[in-house]
Amino acid sequence: MDKIIIHGGKKLKGEVVISGSKNSTLPILFATLLSDEPSIIKNVPSLADIDTTVKFLNFIGKKTVKKGNIVRTYSSCKYKHIAPYDLVRKMRASVLIMGPLLARLNRVDVSLPGGCTIGARPIDIHLDAFKKLGAEIFVKGGYIKALAKGGLKGAVINLKFPSVGATENILLSAVLAKGRTTVVNVAKEPEVEDLVNVLNKMGAKVNGAGTEKIIIDGVDNLRGFTHEVIPDRIEAATYMIAAAITKGEIVLKNVVPKHVETIISKLKKSGLFIKENETTIRVKWVRGLNPQNIKTETYPGFPTDVQAQWMALMCLLKGHSKEEETIFENRFMHIAELQRFGANIKINSRVASIIGVDKFSGAPVMVSDLRAGAALVLAGLAAEGETVVSRVYHLDRGYELLEKKLKKLGADIKRVHV
Repeated sequence: MDKIIIHGGKKLKGEVVISGSKNSTLPILFATLLSDEPSIIKNVPSLADIDTTVKFLNFIGKKTVKKGNIVRTYSSCKYKHIAPYDLVRKMRASVLIMGPLLARLNRVDVSLPGGCTIGARPIDIHLDAFKKLGAEIFVKGGYIKALAKGGLKGAVINLKFPSVGATENILLSAVLAKGRTTVVNVAKEPEVEDLVNVLNKMGAKVNGAGTEKIIIDGVDNLRGFTHEVIPDRIEAATYMIAAAITKGEIVLKNVVPKHVETIISKLKKSGLFIKENETTIRVKWVRGLNPQNIKTETYPGFPTDVQAQWMALMCLLKGHSKEEETIFENRFMHIAELQRFGANIKINSRVASIIGVDKFSGAPVMVSDLRAGAALVLAGLAAEGETVVSRVYHLDRGYELLEKKLKKLGADIKRVHV
C-alpha cells in the first residue's frame, strides 16, 4: 500500500498541463464496442480506472492496446455477454458495458458494480431506461441480467434525475436501436457532449447534447473513429484550488475555461485573481480570500466532484461558510479527516457549516474516496509540518501523475511504498 508524504507550507508556482478527462474517456472506450472497425483515442490519462477498462474490453473480446496517452482498438472477435465480478467491482463505470452489449448482442449479464463508497448511487435509472427500450431485467446471484429478445426499439424516456451514467448508457444502446429514442431531463455535462461527438463521428444520429432533451435516431451499424478526449475539468478545478490554498500562482494549460465557469466564478468572488484565454487559466493569490457558500448541483452547477476540495480551502478562510451536498448522501466522509488537521466543521444532514481556522497542522490521514483524497492532499500542502496520506490508490483512479505535477509546482511531496 503506497502512502504520500507531504511537508506543507510551500507556495505552488509554475505551469501544469491538465490531463484528458477520465470521466469522458471511460464511456468513449465502451463506445468502441459498437463497431468492429479500428478506433484511435488520444489524450487518454494514465489512471487505474483506464487500465481496468482496457482489461475489461480485452476480456469482452475487443482487442485494446494503450501506449502512452493513446488507446487503439482493433477488429473484434466474438463478444462475451458476461461482465464478471472481478472486473466490475473495481469501478462504478463498469455498468456502461450494458448499453453497447445490449445493442450488439441483445443480452448482457453484469455483476453489481463497485467504485467509491460515496453513496448508494443506484442504477435503477439505467435499468428503467433499458426496460423502456425493450429489455427484460432480472437480478440473480449478484448479477444484473438484461435480455432484449427482439432487439432494442426506440422509446420516449423521461429521466427522474439527470444522471450522467444513465444518459451515457442510453446513448450507447439507443444508437443501434430501431427507430427514434427521445430522452428528456438528460445530463448536460461536457463529458456527455464528448461522447455524443464520438458517436456522431461513428455514424450515429444524435442531436441535442448539452440541452435537456436528446433525440437519437437508430442506425444499422457504426464505423471506427479517431478522437481526442476533452481536458479533465475536475483536475483543472483541483489545481485552481491548490493555487488558492497555498497562496501561490499556477498557469493551467490544456483546459477549457467554459467547463469550469462555476468554479472560476466562485474563486473570483472569493478574491482570487483569475485570467482565462482559449486553452489556459492563470490563477494567482494576491490577498486574503473571503469564504463562499456552495450547493452541489448537476452541470452547469457546482460539481459534487469538487465539493471536498472546496471545503479544504474554506476551512482556512476567515469567517463562516456552508456547503450543501445534494447529489450524494454520503459524501462528507472527508470531514473527519480534515478535522485531524484542525478544521472546524459541523454537519447537519447534508449541510456542512465551516468556521475558518488560522492554520492547519500536518497529520496522518486516510483517503475514503477519490475526491476526498484530493482534498486531503490540498490540506496537506497548506498545513504546517508533515502529512502522511494513506490509501492513495483512490487517487490513482482519477489524478494522473499527481505527485510529479505538484512537485514540479514546488510542493514537497513524495510517494513511498510501504
